[in-house]
Amino acid sequence: MSVINPFHLAIPVHDIDACRPFYLEVLECQPGRSSETWLDLNFFGHQLVLHQTDMRQMGKHNDVDGHKVPVPHFGVVMRMPEWHAVVQRLEAHQVTFLLPPHIRFQGKAGEQATCFVQDPAGNALEFKAFADMDRLFATD
Repeated sequence: MSVINPFHLAIPVHDIDACRPFYLEVLECQPGRSSETWLDLNFFGHQLVLHQTDMRQMGKHNDVDGHKVPVPHFGVVMRMPEWHAVVQRLEAHQVTFLLPPHIRFQGKAGEQATCFVQDPAGNALEFKAFADMDRLFATD
């Protein structure tokens, strides 16, 4: 698999101070530049920016492999050992799963471990992993 450039994603949050512990302590993201209304984070090697705003997201879902997947959502793809470590941290911090850790597309080309959580602002995050990262875009 070739190296992927880091993404930049800015998301709305209702209260940066309420979200800070989730990203810094639970997910162990490193903080970057910030102000009173925004915060840069190193989100698994990608640039995630929390922007404080009154905008709230509407909860929508799509059916994916028999599960209701929240839309919109964002996340990170990682290797299995890293995914297990993140799941253990989420569980240790008693974070409620929107979709608990499970294997999606079992036995198919796109087989992957996945789980979904929400940050304190209601943004849905997906953490997924592949036993073989070369299967990231594989189809049956």
